[in-house]
Amino acid sequence: MTCTIVVAAHKPYQMPQDPCYLPLQVGKAGKESIGFAGDDTGENISRKNPYYCELTGLYWLWKNNTSDYKGLVHYRRHFGGSHKSKNPWERILTQEELEKLLAQWDVLLPRKRRYYIESLYSHYVHTHNREHLDRTREIIQEQCPLYLAAFDRVMKHTWGHMFNMFVMSREACDSYCAWLFPILEQLEQRVDYQSLDPFQARLFGRVSELLLDVWLETQGYEYKELPVVSTEPVNWWRKGTSFLRAKFSGKKYDSSF
Repeated sequence: MTCTIVVAAHKPYQMPQDPCYLPLQVGKAGKESIGFAGDDTGENISRKNPYYCELTGLYWLWKNNTSDYKGLVHYRRHFGGSHKSKNPWERILTQEELEKLLAQWDVLLPRKRRYYIESLYSHYVHTHNREHLDRTREIIQEQCPLYLAAFDRVMKHTWGHMFNMFVMSREACDSYCAWLFPILEQLEQRVDYQSLDPFQARLFGRVSELLLDVWLETQGYEYKELPVVSTEPVNWWRKGTSFLRAKFSGKKYDSSF
């Protein structure tokens, strides 16, 4: 079994040592190398990285890699394994653990992020722009109406599998990408994303976080949730207060956490 998990990165950073992980410089087109493979080789959309975020790495993986299993994580967010340690790098899922899990499950996902007092739709509306999701719904209704019921259900969820992180078979990954990217390409035509500030313009990466569950619900794959290991401290106070300000005072997000 061969497996390639892209570790999307835009700066030099420590990387997992298991051979299944491939550090990939996303948005590399026109930029200096940081010492990793780049998403600007072969068939690619590297120049869309300011709008698509880590999805330019996923696109590269889809078009240029033939491993039996494919996945995506981030330079500072990884799937957690069974090892207990205060050192986050020692808690990252190993290839040995990965192979055992993939023998039992179709898809590996991060644990649900729960919003409790918000649906996925209302949270997006409060923090970004409702037009992004409304236009996406229109596109799904036109291009792939069998997914519309799942889209409407997912928008009502108070939880979601975020970060565009997953591991699945090549066939499933390629099928997902063949479904996802045409939707996003059509969304480019319906949203004036180039007039947005750099933070809000990253909307295609954000919308895709919600579409993964739409695709999974429709396809019916069995999935296993894994903990997310953050290699940098998470400012939960800032995240929580920003979440509440967005909901109750209309203060949109203006930076990542």
